[in-house]
Amino acid sequence: MIVDLAVYTNGVRREGPLDLQEALETASEPDSFVWVGLFQPSMEEFAAVRAEFDLHPLAVEDAVNAHQRPKLEQYGDSLFVVLKTAQYLDASEEVTFAELHLFIGDRFVVTVRHGEATALADVRRSLESRPEFLTHGPSAVLHAVVDAVVDGYEPVISGIDNDLREVEVEVFTHERTNPAERIFKLKREVLDFHRNAEPFLEALLVLQTAGVCHVEPALANHFRDVHDHLIRVVTRVDSTGALLSDALNANLAQISVRQNDDMRTISAWVAIAAIPTMFGGVYGMNFDTMPELRHPAGYPLVMTAMAVCCFLVWRRFRKAGWL
Repeated sequence: MIVDLAVYTNGVRREGPLDLQEALETASEPDSFVWVGLFQPSMEEFAAVRAEFDLHPLAVEDAVNAHQRPKLEQYGDSLFVVLKTAQYLDASEEVTFAELHLFIGDRFVVTVRHGEATALADVRRSLESRPEFLTHGPSAVLHAVVDAVVDGYEPVISGIDNDLREVEVEVFTHERTNPAERIFKLKREVLDFHRNAEPFLEALLVLQTAGVCHVEPALANHFRDVHDHLIRVVTRVDSTGALLSDALNANLAQISVRQNDDMRTISAWVAIAAIPTMFGGVYGMNFDTMPELRHPAGYPLVMTAMAVCCFLVWRRFRKAGWL
């Protein structure tokens, strides 16, 4: 259940293994706090952590059951934060999401991970290499986690942008392909990405203002920077969604143009084929008084006339671009 447990004093991690009770007692010392990391705990497994840190039952239920929207809520004297991490699978052109829940208190941080794309080992190592920043306590951990999640959105939108460029080439290629299914699938992934990233903008606006419990005012500028970064990501997501809509419309227009070209080509050949049909219909009439029927050059003249007429009509359609 607990994948990592550490106590930090003056920004430095305490050495030696700790149990939960011992870590909580150590964190009560001045300039200290405890960081507990959990991975997909059950309600029973989470009971001890809930009891030790006096976490609100509703927040605990959300953290255990997951499937929450990104948000920031205050329960009593603790903050509850929900984040969605994203990962782009280029082979299948899909965006996969995982959830990260944080409980922020005066002397503690509890992180609850759901999904493999929520590992925080790199965040811990980065923070532990910056003890001067870690002295800000739990709010420093909150900033580092939020910043890492938002930074993780960049490779996702870059991957989608790359596939968008491929789609645009495919739409306007001379090959008779129809990428409508691919475009629609990418558009759905973009909409899901927007739905899981955009709601946290409101939470970041709150975090960069003064007066939020357990968030030091000195970190307001840091949260403002993350907010600006997320705005850029959301703007790119919106632009990508609009471009995919344009690509889908352009693809439909291309299909209509190709169908019109096909109909014009078919119509041109039908018109050419109508010429020998007309000659055949005339000479297929059962009359004995048609003088050219018994003329020695009648057959060659008729065949030549048919060929000339067909050639003239073909050349006319060719110049008009129908063939």
